[in-house]
Amino acid sequence: MIIVKEEILKEINYDCPFCNKEHNIQVKKKISKAKIKDKLVEYEQIVYYCVEEDEDFVPSKIMDENLLKARDAYRASMGLLTSEEIKNIREIYGLTQKEFSHLLGWGDVTIGRYEKKLIQDETYDSVMRMIQTNPAYTLEMLKKHKEKFDSNRFEQIKENIKKVIKSQGNTIFKIQEIKNAYIEYDVESDFNGYKLIDIDKINAVIGYFAQYIKPLYKVKLMKLLWYTDALYFKRKGRSMTGLVYKHLPMGAVPIAYNELLYLPAVKVVEEFFDDFIAYKIYPNEEVNLSMFTLEEISVLDEIASYFKNFNTKEIVNYMHNEVAYLKTEIDQIIPYSLAKQLKNLE
Repeated sequence: MIIVKEEILKEINYDCPFCNKEHNIQVKKKISKAKIKDKLVEYEQIVYYCVEEDEDFVPSKIMDENLLKARDAYRASMGLLTSEEIKNIREIYGLTQKEFSHLLGWGDVTIGRYEKKLIQDETYDSVMRMIQTNPAYTLEMLKKHKEKFDSNRFEQIKENIKKVIKSQGNTIFKIQEIKNAYIEYDVESDFNGYKLIDIDKINAVIGYFAQYIKPLYKVKLMKLLWYTDALYFKRKGRSMTGLVYKHLPMGAVPIAYNELLYLPAVKVVEEFFDDFIAYKIYPNEEVNLSMFTLEEISVLDEIASYFKNFNTKEIVNYMHNEVAYLKTEIDQIIPYSLAKQLKNLE
């Protein structure tokens, strides 16, 4: 394990294993690196520090939490659901860990293990994502494994799923429309920033900006998405979301931009003015920072901080002076390679 950065969170009175007595112990957060399945990942871990002995130690419970954070960092880097995301999926339908396993036709403790320590393979991950994005499929799976539930519980879960179908039906339809709009970009290229479209990441990015930038309107959000992808591409050689952007009069705009506003992280409210309608973006759920790597959070923070006080006209005018906009024509796809000439955000 490699320590990258650390900070003191608080001090507590604790029975120190080095001094064999209770005294003040510093609780620190360290940004560390660890190798998981031959891949080096960065993650946050909590350690306790004895000032008297100048030594770190980690209580067993905290150690388990640290290991889970490292594994989740690996999962996020590999595009797999994190333990928290798996938990959120089953909670949407009001399922226990055992019930979620039964619904999927898996062993009793499979989901429990995924939420606590084990890393799922891509096949199991894709099945859980189907449950996440397609409640109609969830209902099919429940009926398929009906024998694993008593009759009362089966009916309760079925009603839970039906409620989700009613509440998310339009969202599911719009997500499919987004995927259809990107069918021509199913190969990594300069147009998608060498990354296939990632709906979950887009949802998280939109949710992030909705939570931290207020007020936030539709046009400004589209520019924030482009700047996020462009800056990340400039630094890492690939986009963060896989969105493809067109050169339009109001600046860079992602394909299927209207459909993006139906993603579950946000809600949109129409505001009527004398001669136009504005679309104001509000957060619909708490942003899940575990969706992001540390590099991604750094880019999001930088974009949010720089453009926070820009109004729509200002950010549009700013984007109009980017090389990526000046070197492309109306309705032309903006290649990510032009993001290498992105203006410095200073």
